[in-house]
Amino acid sequence: MILYKNEGRLETPPKIIIEEFVVNRSTLERALGLSEPWKVVKDEFSAKERRLDITIDFERGSIFHCPDCGAVSKAYDSVMKTWRHLNFFQHETYLHARVPRVECSKGCGIKTIEVPWARQRSGFTLLFESLVMTLAREMPVAAIASLIGEHDTRIWRILHYYVEEARKEADHGAVKRVGMDETSSRKGHNYITLFYDLDQRQLLFGATGRKQGVVSEFADDLEAHGGDRNQIEQTCSDMWPAYINGVRDCFPNAAITFDRFHIMRILNAAVDQVRREESKNRKELKRTRYLWLKNPTRLTSKQKQTMDDLSTHNLKTAKAYQMRLTFQEFFTVPDRQSGEAFLQRWYTWVSHSQLEPIIEAAETIKKHWEGILNWLDSHISTGILEGFNSLIQAAKARARGYRTNRNLITMAYLIAGNLDYGLPT
Repeated sequence: MILYKNEGRLETPPKIIIEEFVVNRSTLERALGLSEPWKVVKDEFSAKERRLDITIDFERGSIFHCPDCGAVSKAYDSVMKTWRHLNFFQHETYLHARVPRVECSKGCGIKTIEVPWARQRSGFTLLFESLVMTLAREMPVAAIASLIGEHDTRIWRILHYYVEEARKEADHGAVKRVGMDETSSRKGHNYITLFYDLDQRQLLFGATGRKQGVVSEFADDLEAHGGDRNQIEQTCSDMWPAYINGVRDCFPNAAITFDRFHIMRILNAAVDQVRREESKNRKELKRTRYLWLKNPTRLTSKQKQTMDDLSTHNLKTAKAYQMRLTFQEFFTVPDRQSGEAFLQRWYTWVSHSQLEPIIEAAETIKKHWEGILNWLDSHISTGILEGFNSLIQAAKARARGYRTNRNLITMAYLIAGNLDYGLPT
């Protein structure tokens, strides 16, 4: 028990007795961050219900500020409200308080004042919401809901609120280089498109779908946050036509760079198609798929031996593989002029190869010539996007999917948005 001195006498302060614990109400007030006119006036603990209830009130005659204009006014009336707070050890804790309403002296009308421990229209304290936001980056929302004993819908409301409020304050005025990529939202052809600042490596915007309209949505959102669509100098994406057309319509000064990883994916798919067709008659190609998808430097000793053996069989797949390896040298040429000459030589070689999958891939590259050559000027890629998308997909897998695209986009902001939520710590 803690004693304090009052006019020479030792007295026992107001206290809460929790089994063997004795807690001063003044200590609770400091722990809750209360200041005048707020104070703890009542406390109840139930060991059976594993619950602690703390009642807070304001002093009679207290004055408050209008939440709209800040004018000083006295309480007009009050309404009782309850908030879930952080657990006291293993016990659920709730705060109860009479929340005053004021009749604004400057004509704003009757307004409910803001309490310092919670936001308006929330059933949780700020510290509790801060805990939820921290856990959400590491755990599925359903697991958080089970851990703290709340329905997951209430947890999502917290996440949506803070992400949306933080995005209102985001400043995109310095954005000049943008990467865009889709990620799957659920089984089937269901996607969201994510737009990133390639310089700051952060998510700027998420939208449902991957049609041309999502680029327009991003352009509007960019300008709503202080950005300028005419200031965008570079964009990077795969060769999806909707993205290409959207960039041309919405960002007139942007040069489009096609991502090198997506280009190589097209060529890898072509090599694999050649292998599948040839393996129908060449048994030595069985179970060799992943050998042809690797670069020689990444092969194990055993895989290198297998490749050496296959090279003696005059395989079409080996020829296609060599064409894919040769194309990679494009990314090492010193300038655009050399790059264009390189591509022209490579295209001429491949177009006479009689390997239809590789020829189709070469035609795709020919069709997107300028965007591929732009890489030699910009040297940008969506590699950072692929990394973030992996984290987002891992979170989705842990959660066993999300009910709505809004939930998935909110989680993407939590993972990659680098937003300031202004939460207490």
